[in-house]
Parts: sequence; C-alpha cells; structure tokens
Amino acid sequence: MCGFCGFEDKIEKEEKDKIIEKMANRIIHRGPDSAGYFTDENVAIGFRRLAIIDLAGGDQPIYNEDKTICVFFNGEIYNYQEIRKELIEKNHIFTTNADTEILVHGYEEYGVELFPKLRGMFAFVIYDMKQNQIIGVRDYFGIKPFYYYKDNETFMFGSEIKSFLEHPNFKKELNEEVLKLYLCYGTNHMEQCFFKNTYKLRPGCYLTYEDGELTINRYHKLMYDKKEDTYENYKNLIKDTLEKSIECHQISDVEIGSYLSGGVDSSYVVASAKPDKTFTVGFDYEGFSEIDYAKDLSKIFDVKNYSKLISGDEFFDKLPTVQYHCDEPSANVSTVPLYFLSKLAREQVKVVLSGEGADEMFGGYNEYNVSPKDQKYLKLPLFLRKIIATIVKPLPHFSGKNTLIKYGKNLENRYYNKTEMFSAKEANRILTEKYQNNKTPFDLCRSYYDEVKDIKDDILKKMYIDVNFWLPNDILLKADKMSMANSVELRVPLLDVEVWNVSKKLPTKYMVKDGQTKEIFRGIAREKLPEEWSKRRKLGFPVPFGKWIREDKYYNKVKEVFNSDIAKEFFDVEYINKLLDDQHEGKAFNGKKIYVIYTFLVWYKKFFIEIN
Repeated sequence: MCGFCGFEDKIEKEEKDKIIEKMANRIIHRGPDSAGYFTDENVAIGFRRLAIIDLAGGDQPIYNEDKTICVFFNGEIYNYQEIRKELIEKNHIFTTNADTEILVHGYEEYGVELFPKLRGMFAFVIYDMKQNQIIGVRDYFGIKPFYYYKDNETFMFGSEIKSFLEHPNFKKELNEEVLKLYLCYGTNHMEQCFFKNTYKLRPGCYLTYEDGELTINRYHKLMYDKKEDTYENYKNLIKDTLEKSIECHQISDVEIGSYLSGGVDSSYVVASAKPDKTFTVGFDYEGFSEIDYAKDLSKIFDVKNYSKLISGDEFFDKLPTVQYHCDEPSANVSTVPLYFLSKLAREQVKVVLSGEGADEMFGGYNEYNVSPKDQKYLKLPLFLRKIIATIVKPLPHFSGKNTLIKYGKNLENRYYNKTEMFSAKEANRILTEKYQNNKTPFDLCRSYYDEVKDIKDDILKKMYIDVNFWLPNDILLKADKMSMANSVELRVPLLDVEVWNVSKKLPTKYMVKDGQTKEIFRGIAREKLPEEWSKRRKLGFPVPFGKWIREDKYYNKVKEVFNSDIAKEFFDVEYINKLLDDQHEGKAFNGKKIYVIYTFLVWYKKFFIEIN
C-alpha cells in the first residue's frame, strides 16, 4: 500500500524536482518506508512506499526494459503471479518480484486491455515517455482513491488531494456547488470535489492525458447477470470463491491481522483467515461497544484480540485530524473510530483484513428487506399512494406516517439517501444565499438508475445504487483514508472481482429470504461460526455523538464552532443553533444534522485557515 502524486506543467525541471518532493512528503503517511521520483521536462511523479511484497526490490518507479515506460502503483494485484508468467512467456524481462512490475510490462503487451485482467485493489499511473502520455487507472469498486486537478496551466493527479496543496499552481478555492448536497448526504458523491477544478476518477475507469487533452473511458462496469440454479449449488460456489479470495488476500511478506466487530462479516473473515491478531474499538458509553463480542470470538478461535475504548474527549480532539486525512469533509460518524482502530492495529501489524463489501455483494442492508405488509401496500397504484402521502404529511405524527410518506414516491425518488441528514429544501434553508442551489440528492443518482431502468427487481436497483454510489464514495473512502492515515494497508477480501462474478448471477431470492438479509452468506458463515454470530446484525461503529452533545461539555464545544465567523459565512447561525439547542435540551433528535454541519466547519478550518 502506497501513495503517488504527480503533475504536468511548464515549470523548469529543476523546480519540478523540489515541488514533487514536497507533494510526496505531504502524503508520507501512505508510505513511510521509502520514496521514489521521476521527472523530465514535462512530467514529475512522486511516490511513497509502504513495503508489503518484495520488501527489498519493490521500490518505485518501475520501468520497462528500455526505460521508456514507468509505473507508480498504489494497491495489490492478487493474480500478479499468473500474469507475470504469461508475460515472461511473451519474452518480457522482469527485474523484481513485486506485483507492480506486471503493470508496466502488461501495458506494453496488452495496452488498456490489461486493466480488466487485473484482480485486486489498485490505482496507478503509467507514463509513456515516447508518447508523452499519462494513463491513470482506478479499480472496479473504487477501493483505492484517484484524484486529479486540471486548469489551463497544470494537470495534477494523486492518491490524496492534500498533495496538490504543495504545487504553486494549485488554487485552493472552495467549490460552492458541493456544499448543499454534502449536507443532504453527509459525504461528497459528486465527481467534482470540494476544491475547484478537482475531481475523482470513477471506479472502473481510466484517464488519458496527452497534449493538454484529458479523456476518460470506462473499462469495467458492475452489472447484474442473474442465472437460475439451486440454493445449494450457489452456496457451494460462493463458499469456495470466498475461501479462495480470503486466501489470495493473504499474500504478503509481512504479518497480517484482522479487524473484528460483533457482526457476521468480519467474524467470517477471521474464522477463515485465522490471523494471529485481531483488533476492535468501542466507546466508553453503555451500548456503544462490541468489544466483548470480539473478545469472546477471539477466544473461540484462539487468537489475540487488541481493543480500545474511545472517550468523548478523544473523539472530539481527534476530529480535525480525521477530517484532514479525509481530504473532503466526512460526516460518516464511524470514520473516527476507524481512525482509532487503524492506529491500534499499526502498533502490531502493517496489513489488516476487513469485512467491507458483503452487504453490497449479498444483499445485507435492512432497506432490501421489505415487510410483507409493506409489499402489499406497494401494490397499490403509485398515484393513489401519492394522494395518501399528501393527505398524511401535514397530520400530527402517528405510527406508520413516515412509511406512508416514503411510499408516496417511486423507488428512484425514495431510495437515494441512506443517511437521511437534510432534505434539499432544508439544506437551502440553513445555507446563506451564496451556497444555495436547485440541485437535489436524486440528481446525483439519476444516471445510475438510468443504467438499470430495465431491471424489474427493486432489490437489484437498490444494490446497484449501493455498490456504485455509496460504496466508493463513503464506505471504501473512509476505509482507505483512515487506514492509510496510520500507515496500514487494509484489504477487503469479500469485495473481490471473482466474488462479484458469482454474486452478480445470484438470484435475490437467495439473498433476502424469510425476513433475513444476506441469507446465503449467513448460511455459509454458520458452518464456521457459532449460531449467534452468524445471525447477529452489525452495529457498524455506533457513536454516541447525539448523546454527548446533551452534555454541557461537548455542547459548548459545538456551540463555539456554530457561532464562529466561519459558520456565519455559510449558515443561518440562528437556525443551526436552534437545531443544537433542541438536541441539547432533549426536544429533538438532531444529532446527524448537527454532525454534518460541524464536520464541514472543522474541515474548512483545517484546510482554509490552518494550512497555508
């Protein structure tokens, strides 16, 4: 696991050397073991390495035989040995045992056809000196990040936006278009970032930059291809595929540990991988810790569990650091405990396995499990449900009111915001005029729904949104940023392209069955885990933020930020203070709304006030 950064501009080569070293040092946390650089009259590329495979010989950049092509790579290629063998048979000469080297020879041999051959998590840049061409690639799921910046003078790229801060041509300006939808979602799902002229490369895509022209193409699309077969046949196939995936995700020249919660996903990974060490965090607040579950399971499998209870003081003190490492503000409250978890793991190992991806692969979210009662209601014509929703909306709260309002919309207009922070209307209400706009959360999902418009299965449509939208922009982003902040490589064996190639064929009747989500995966897990663990629902790093700010100590911390000059630039301060006061006094449950505002303000202060 590593980090890269680079640029093309008209600056003199001698000055390029200085700039690229500063850029790479800005992301030294991604790779504290060594550095590597390439510069010529056009391009400068820098690299920070966290050595995992071929510890002595895997330094980057790595070149082809005549040194006309070089590669800078972040990630792991799990089928590199098979590809390496193919390339040797085609007379390519290797000088290292690192997985990185198959990228440069593979590109020589196959061109862009190499990318769909790769099994792993990856973001990398190839520089073809003969063509003066930069090629940047991101993996199928977006496990590894890839950012780029373009204006009339400079093209930049890298694993983290913060490396761009060190380039003299980077204009650190807030993108006014992004804030509103961030308040709705709690994370930035747009391709454009919070900094102007800065973008995310979408998963499964590659970019080409040549003669000042940028083009982006898609080399892989996550799409379903359902095939009928028996439950038992699918169960055996998935079980075998998962075991092989977990095995190949353990290729390493350093020790591997595993994160462990009380849920079935990480528990299954631990049961299969059998690491020597597991890691768990929770909060010193009743009902907000799974440490006891993790310790019990670790005893069953005779592995060592390391754990930590996080205090409210630690949470608030570390939040600016967390927002800095996220590059863009993140209101996923679990990001903070994941930072502490990674810090805990780094004291023992360099590589950890984690359970991300099973919910998106095998139908694990509660939203996929529509009750029989709700299914009957959904059979009513949409126009009738809309009328009912309009009638009940102004009425006082009663049991089932929210359900009637939700089902007064079609699927595309009701399933896009899992976090339920602010509505588009309320987001405009709290923002100052400069940051208001007409965008809605559904505007971002629309293109994804268009891609599955012919699918009749609502569960599949929801899963498509989650795997293409939520997974890369929220779940995987925080996993990468928080592990790398602590120089830890995080691997996700349940989120593997070979696992996907099976799950994309799996009928949803085997995923959501008899009121149970992720049923077929749980059935596989039951063969390795105690019954209780295979059934347990993951809490997902619950954080008592809403409870903390009912205490004067933490309420006052947030209150100070909400009344700062920074807050007055962006928000109706009276309105957001009312949200905070109502939460503090127990009059409302505004914790999520308060947190999304607070995290933005903490992030903004870090990047625009404290960093020069």
